[in-house]
Amino acid sequence: MQQRKLGANGPLVSAQGLGCMGMSISYGEPNDQESIATIHRALELGVNLLVTSDAYGNGVNEELIGRALKGRRANALIATKFGNLGLAGVTIPGLSGGHPDYVPQACDASLKRLGVDVIDIYGLHRVDATVPIEETVGAMTRLVEAGKVRYLALSEAGPQTIRRAQNVHPIVAVETEYSLWSRDVEAVVLPTCRELGIGFMAYAPLGRGFLTATIKSLDVLLPKDRRRDHPRFSPDNIGRNAELLAPIEKIAAENKCIPAQVALAWVHAQGEDVIPIPGTKRRSYLEANAAALDIRLAREEIATLTEAFPFGITAGTRYPEKQMKAVGI
Repeated sequence: MQQRKLGANGPLVSAQGLGCMGMSISYGEPNDQESIATIHRALELGVNLLVTSDAYGNGVNEELIGRALKGRRANALIATKFGNLGLAGVTIPGLSGGHPDYVPQACDASLKRLGVDVIDIYGLHRVDATVPIEETVGAMTRLVEAGKVRYLALSEAGPQTIRRAQNVHPIVAVETEYSLWSRDVEAVVLPTCRELGIGFMAYAPLGRGFLTATIKSLDVLLPKDRRRDHPRFSPDNIGRNAELLAPIEKIAAENKCIPAQVALAWVHAQGEDVIPIPGTKRRSYLEANAAALDIRLAREEIATLTEAFPFGITAGTRYPEKQMKAVGI
């Protein structure tokens, strides 16, 4: 697996990471045994960046990674997050997700669940609109000084927040959704990261599975699959969005690969500072995703895909309205 430097001042990470959320929540039923085997296989392939959050099952996903990394800690870079209390389904009397008094509590809890002494990359999962970002990052900085955290990151932050955070402490990466059907970061967020020397971790680079061209109707999703609540997968939008897949399928056929690999290859082609972190709990999908690094799309193919998925063409927002209010702050 190729390695790339994460931002100007970050660690060497695999050119593609592994998103671990779906191992515990949102997409189908958990399978801890297969998920742990998938993590082990990722490490064998040289995928060293494992991305999680304390909000994924209210700590359950961190505990899963902790079990998977026993005896293998040296081979992995753990990126976890805090502050998304809504997703975790918890409330803390008197404290909000970005409150400086909450930050060390969240970190200590994550360290315990992960079973490690230090977190490699610690991120703010969602910006707390009630707390100045300087106060939150200031508390995160104290974790670095205490040796509990190596690098700091932000998730779904707006450009001004990124700049203000960077003035307090170097931010190694910003984690935001980015794929063919979610290209809004190209306008301001990605340029801001590049200006400041901050790496970019692209989550949901397969459009939550849609760009694999295997989810063209709701019949494919289990009744409790969280994607059923997302506007892009609604009965009114999923058929319209399925019509967008033809260029991906055509290019995949011409390259003798699968649509998922084409979609990932497009993300890789956007720059070495962009690290996609596709999620899966199955070894077969992991191996297919990793093989996308071997796909070299022609310049004309990249242009075809870029033109086929202009910003705004996807039907529906990427999150329900309430969740959209928490991104880009």
